[in-house]
Amino acid sequence: MSLPLLTDDLLDRIRSRAAGYDRENAFFTEDLEELTAAGYLRAFVPTAMGGPGLGLRDVAHEQIRLAGAAPATALAVNMHHVWTGVARYLYERGDHSLDFVLEEAARGEVFAFGYSEPCNDLVLFGSRTQARPDGEGGYSFHGRKIFTSLSPAWTRLGVLGIETAAEDGPGLEGDPRLVHAFVTREGGGVDVLDDWDTVGMRASQSRTTLLVGAHAPADRVVRRLAPGPSTDPLVLAIFTTFEVLLASVYTGIGKRALELAVENAHRRTSMKNGGRPLSQDPDIRWRVADAGIAMDGIYPQIDQVAGEIDALVDRGAGWFTAVAGLKVRATETARVVVDQAIRVSGGSSYFASSELGRLYRDVLAGIFHPSDDESAHSTFASALLGPVED
Repeated sequence: MSLPLLTDDLLDRIRSRAAGYDRENAFFTEDLEELTAAGYLRAFVPTAMGGPGLGLRDVAHEQIRLAGAAPATALAVNMHHVWTGVARYLYERGDHSLDFVLEEAARGEVFAFGYSEPCNDLVLFGSRTQARPDGEGGYSFHGRKIFTSLSPAWTRLGVLGIETAAEDGPGLEGDPRLVHAFVTREGGGVDVLDDWDTVGMRASQSRTTLLVGAHAPADRVVRRLAPGPSTDPLVLAIFTTFEVLLASVYTGIGKRALELAVENAHRRTSMKNGGRPLSQDPDIRWRVADAGIAMDGIYPQIDQVAGEIDALVDRGAGWFTAVAGLKVRATETARVVVDQAIRVSGGSSYFASSELGRLYRDVLAGIFHPSDDESAHSTFASALLGPVED
C-alpha cells in the first residue's frame, strides 16, 4: 500500500477515547464511525470492487498500529477483517463463493464472527448449534454463540452449525454436515444479550448471541462440510486469516507496552542512585532490553506468514501449525512484555487509570482465543509425532 489508512491523527483520537470506553464498559461507537469514514472496514476489498485492495500483510501492520492505540477496538474490528480477509483469500484463488462479502463490505455492511460456543474446543471442526434445513437449500440456526465482537454494530453474522432435522419440516439426506452461512440482523431470529462485563477488552462488547431461528437463505450458505478436520479452502482461509490478525493485535499491545516502559524508565528516578533516571539502572535496562528482544522476534514472523499467504503459497495442512504457532508465540510474548513493562514502570501501573494497567487486563484475553495453548501443542504433536493411537 502507498499510504496507511490509519493516520497518526486518527490513531491519537482513538487512543484518547480508549480509557473512557474501558471505564464505562462502553462500545467504541465513535472509533467505529471514524474507522468507517476512513475506509478501514473496506481494507481488504479489491480495487475492482471499490476498495483499497490491501493484502493480509498490510492489514496486519495496520492492526498492530490500531491495537497500540486501543486494543479492544482493534480486536473487535479484527472480526470484520477476518470475514473480508477470508473473502479476499478465496477471491484471489479463483473461488468466488464469498464475493458477496466483499461487495457488501464495500457498501458499508459490518461483519461479525459467530462461531465460538461454550464447551466447544473443536471450533471449526464441530458445532453445538443446530442448522435446520428449510427445504430450499437454506437453514435456520438455533444455538448459543459467545465472544461475538461488534455485537452492537454488526449487520451480517457468519455462523456455523451442524445439520439436524427440522421440526415439522424436511429431514436429512445422508450424514450431517457442518453448515457455514451468513445471517442478517434485520432478518430476525437473533437475540444479543447485554452480558459483557469483563476484566479486559471491554470496548469490544463481545456479547453472547442467541440464535433462535436466524435464517440463511440458500445463496448465503457457503459450505456444507463433513465434521472434523478439513483442508477445504474456506477452512484454511478462516484459520490463517483469523490467527494472523489475532497475532497482530496482541503484537500491537506488546509494542505499546514496550514504548511505555521506555518512557517510564526515562521519567522515573532513583533516590539510591542520586536521583538518576531508572534508564541508567542496570536491572531496569536489562528488563527493557529483554522485552525488546522478545518483540523483535515477532514482527518478521508475522511478515513471513502473512506474506506467504498474500503470495498464494500452498502449505496445505501445514498452515495449521504455521499460524497456530504464530498466534501462541505472539500472544504469549505480548503477555511477557506487558509484565516486564509493568515491573519497569512501578506501582503507578497498578491503578485502574493507568494505560499499562489496562494493557495488562487486555492482553490476558489472548490466552482464550483459538488456537489456545493446549490446542496448538496438540496440533504440533500430531504433525510431529502422528496421531494418538487408540
